[in-house]
Amino acid sequence: MLPPCIKTSEIAVRRIALLTTALTLALAATLAPAQDNRLPDIGSSAGEVITPTQQAEYGAMTLSQLRHYDYVLDDPLIDSWLQGMGNRLGAASDRPQQPFTFFMLKDRQINAFATLGGYIGLNAGLVLTARSEDEVAGVLSHEVAHVTQSHVLRAVERAERDSLPILLAMLGAIVVAQKAGGNSSGDATMAAVMSAQGLMAQRQIDYTRSNESEADRIGIRTLSRGGYDPKAMAVFFERMLSATRSNRGGERERTPEYLLSHPITTTRIGEAKERAVQLSNSPAASVAASSVSDNPLLPGSLRLPGGQIQGASGQFDWARERLRVLSATTPAASINEYERMGRAGTLNDSERYGLAFARLQAGQAAAAANELAPLLEKHRGDVWLTLAMAEAEARSGKTAAADARFEALLDRMPSNRAVALSYARMLGERNTPVAGKRAQAVLRPLLGSASSDPTFQQTFARASEIAGDPVRAGEAYAEAAYLNGRPEQALIQLNTLKKRPELDYYARSRIDARIAAITPTVLELRRLGVEDEDLKRR
Repeated sequence: MLPPCIKTSEIAVRRIALLTTALTLALAATLAPAQDNRLPDIGSSAGEVITPTQQAEYGAMTLSQLRHYDYVLDDPLIDSWLQGMGNRLGAASDRPQQPFTFFMLKDRQINAFATLGGYIGLNAGLVLTARSEDEVAGVLSHEVAHVTQSHVLRAVERAERDSLPILLAMLGAIVVAQKAGGNSSGDATMAAVMSAQGLMAQRQIDYTRSNESEADRIGIRTLSRGGYDPKAMAVFFERMLSATRSNRGGERERTPEYLLSHPITTTRIGEAKERAVQLSNSPAASVAASSVSDNPLLPGSLRLPGGQIQGASGQFDWARERLRVLSATTPAASINEYERMGRAGTLNDSERYGLAFARLQAGQAAAAANELAPLLEKHRGDVWLTLAMAEAEARSGKTAAADARFEALLDRMPSNRAVALSYARMLGERNTPVAGKRAQAVLRPLLGSASSDPTFQQTFARASEIAGDPVRAGEAYAEAAYLNGRPEQALIQLNTLKKRPELDYYARSRIDARIAAITPTVLELRRLGVEDEDLKRR
């Protein structure tokens, strides 16, 4: 995920800020199961430790820091698929009013976690290991249950006494190590981090079983209510357990990270299977699924004649292969991976799409179009294939054909984020005022819902820049910097933008408001000694 040329010590230093933020703001990512349910809940004070607003802020800050270090895989089609699946499960959960934000990480290790504010992260490796959308939904429903049952929040309350001394000790060791300098400073830093993680992991072990069991039980119920196969959770856990048993210490066979924070036993799998059978045979399951189908958060395509939601979205195979490409070290490596798969057997349609997308990423637009043409004949109107073909045509000089495809998709889905962003990105590559203005028009319907979307902000900034609208471009670039974990850069950009003489009253007011909102974050980071490494190098 980081360039291979970066030394181990440099990697350690870069991860310190991320780890510090994760331990402070998203403590539950490592301590989510830390609760003992043997005593009745007679009014936990957990809700008073951190307010819902603070939880949302902490979750957003964690996500921005993950983006800062390039851990997050931001892709409009993947995001839409993942958020749609997550919204479906959230609406079927015990707290449908709880907002959730689901995001994908580039790492190919099998892992997923829940943190404060309903933020749930999923590794690409987990999707690549799964054999169906139901299995991925099984993991997500488990993480959703950690949030809805307040495991995350209560873990913060319980761990508050332990975590602060550990964090302070770790930070102290890091400071000493960095001041010492020399070749050993990176190793000392990493040792401090690992010691802190070890201590926190020990706190986690003592309180895992009750929360994991409850998350399984509630998660399977949510899975069934959402119309997915309730047996899928146990199936996926069983596969991971088999992988653990076959572990011989090699890189390919190491224990999945998910199992380190979510220990799985045969007893737990057996209980999950038993619950799934009970739910499958229960008449209440049909009633629950039917009631969920009326939820406006769910895609209309999930409605069946009987009123029930049933089955997966039909996008899993495309999503998995797109993830295979985007999580590879390079597009060339991804092409090699597909060629190896082809030598082992005939590629199926989704794998052929993956190969075409890999060629597109590698700059082989004409070859990608040739791969996509027969697939589009077979799967007419498919959004994933149509967008890939439009991008291939745009990059191979067939702009008229590309625009026709994009415009047809826009007419069909005028507010579709993936369509709008893909089209605007292609227009931005033309670098003409006309293309910039069209890109602005394409993106404008999404402006109201894009305040926390760095991909949108970056794309809109580029469109505004080439359209000759420097003020809007400057605001959007600053917002993208902030959302990508660079608040100090965002503040500098806004203060520079504020000096432009052509600003009108409304633009100046918007900029002043953002400066006021971002300044406290920058001041707090400075107080803690956290500096933007790019600004330090200037």
